[in-house]
Amino acid sequence: MKDNIPRRSFISRLSLALSSAMALPLHAISNSIRTSSNTMDAIIKIKPLGFQWDTQDPFLFCVHHEDKFPEGNEKMGPSAQHFQGRHMGDDFIIKDGFRMYHGKTVPGFPGHPHRGFETVTVVREGIVDHADSMGAAGRYGNGDVQWMTAGKGVQHSEMFPLIHAEKPNPMELFQIWLNLPKKNKMVEPHFKMLWKESIPVYKHLDASGKTTQVEIITGSLYGVKAPAPPPDSWAAEASNEVGIWNIKMEAGSQFTLPAASAGVNRTLYFYEGDSLTVTGKPVGKYSAVQVHSHLALSITAGLQAASILVLQGKPIGEPVMQYGPFVMNTKEEINQAFEDYHATQFGGWPWPRYDQVHPRERGRFARHANGEEETKS
Repeated sequence: MKDNIPRRSFISRLSLALSSAMALPLHAISNSIRTSSNTMDAIIKIKPLGFQWDTQDPFLFCVHHEDKFPEGNEKMGPSAQHFQGRHMGDDFIIKDGFRMYHGKTVPGFPGHPHRGFETVTVVREGIVDHADSMGAAGRYGNGDVQWMTAGKGVQHSEMFPLIHAEKPNPMELFQIWLNLPKKNKMVEPHFKMLWKESIPVYKHLDASGKTTQVEIITGSLYGVKAPAPPPDSWAAEASNEVGIWNIKMEAGSQFTLPAASAGVNRTLYFYEGDSLTVTGKPVGKYSAVQVHSHLALSITAGLQAASILVLQGKPIGEPVMQYGPFVMNTKEEINQAFEDYHATQFGGWPWPRYDQVHPRERGRFARHANGEEETKS
């Protein structure tokens, strides 16, 4: 029997939270603290980062989750002592070093619908349990990436099981929303695993012998090409120059990010380290840097090692109408998405719980809707 989570109430809260999040201009990062006055200056804007990061078309938004989860109990959640003083089911304020999000027993996001875009979940540390309305499931983390095309509609859950009972369970991940063009918004849903073993790393040694490594999640860099994205993604066409790259620089190292084509949107998210210099300009810690993509960037790390997430891509350039978990081109299409969801539940929910987690002892795996299964150590 499924748990008693009130579905309409949950979707309403999710819609409100995400529509508020998406009430942002998609064509550029706003509220800058630095603006370029010279069109040949590589840097357009710099602004501080928060929990949710502003993005540019074709991306919709990016969220940086970083939680210091404690030891897990027998249900793979925090012990009951941690529940005091929280808005359970809607807990987004850090307390005791972590958030429960929409989870009530295990942290995370119980079953909820999507339509019209893609989610790219980049897990730097920790474990995510996936389940969806297609009957697919998985457990991934610690360097793995899941890429899901919602297409015409899918429900999925993303739970963060605290699998270690004898030690803390730290979690850090990025969830990136990538828009779909109108012609692909109603394709069949699909998800693909990019296991950490399959994600190529470009390694650079500068003149001082210091190292920069770039995880190439999609796109290509210096001749190193990422695994293919899902077939209906905007990233599937190389000419769209979609890049998701995670740059890790040794303290004091130097690296040049090569130019892309003019008209491609590119933003650097400096999320780890004390300082950074981009084309000779200082960038404070935890900052976003929007740049002209047609100019190469000289980047120097500060006194500490630096980590930078890069999102770039040719803009789709279509109207964006978003409400909560649905991203379409018109208000009428949004209304239809809600009608379709209430009528069909996008295939229903075949799992015992909306906050589905897999057995503690289960390793990394992905079971696809067609029954194919991948297992990793």
